[in-house]
Amino acid sequence: MASTLTAPNAAIDTRDLRLVYGERTIVNDLTVSITEGAITAIAGPNGCGKSTLLRSIARLMKPAHGAVLLNGQDIHQQSTREVARQLAMLPQSSSIPNGITVVDLVGYGRYPHQGLLRSPSRKDRDVIEWAIDVTGLNDLRDRTVDTLSGGERQRAWIALALAQESGVLLLDEPTTFLDVRYQLEVLSLVRRLNAERGITVGWVLHDLNQAAAFSDHIIMLRDGEIAVQGSPLEVMTPAAIGQVFGIDVSVIPHPLGQVPMCLPNAFCPLVSASFRDRSNNVEGSSRQVLPTPGGA
Repeated sequence: MASTLTAPNAAIDTRDLRLVYGERTIVNDLTVSITEGAITAIAGPNGCGKSTLLRSIARLMKPAHGAVLLNGQDIHQQSTREVARQLAMLPQSSSIPNGITVVDLVGYGRYPHQGLLRSPSRKDRDVIEWAIDVTGLNDLRDRTVDTLSGGERQRAWIALALAQESGVLLLDEPTTFLDVRYQLEVLSLVRRLNAERGITVGWVLHDLNQAAAFSDHIIMLRDGEIAVQGSPLEVMTPAAIGQVFGIDVSVIPHPLGQVPMCLPNAFCPLVSASFRDRSNNVEGSSRQVLPTPGGA
């Protein structure tokens, strides 16, 4: 019988999850929740288990111990079709069939809702059109995917995921290999889909500032275990970032709002270590104010 133990308002829960490759433990006894209707970022240094955790949550890797609960049910006790109707996964890289157009790629998202050899229904076609429209791909619908820019291609994959009509969207480093403009385009699209459609999002992000700006909750991993988790304001502190990444940083609010921004102090090699230490130890403040050239 499938377990129904789950945290309140959690779309996905893990229970004492242990993930291994061969004899090497990557994630050890991890219990986390991805809150329904929110955006949760998983961050941490290379090799800490971020992508491995996401693969397990997406049912692409079976745990050595513990369980993953999707909407309260053990994900490995559900059929592939049942899982695909609830959860869509966008991996770091995906193979693209030669010559496939955007509209045909997005149509693959309807497979969990179709019977064997069944032709697309009116609803299928309507959902495909909606997914193309909401991701801004109308002008590209008949282009082959391999001719798109990196940002356009990511939008096409997101449209495919949306066509599944699942309530949970998982993305593994969706901004990798994109320039800044297309990174912001993809991040803003996902944030908008969450705000307007209530889609639950879990994503792995390397850039801490992007995680803080576009997520509601951040889980920082270190050596396969949770080092710190909470809202961006709670997690983005010099102490926490130093603990997880082993670097000396300053954290300041963005000039346009209360979004915490992380600045490695190594970016300013002329500022002495003693000055950084004094600034970071100012009681009640995580902001470091740097002296202006020629100032007093």
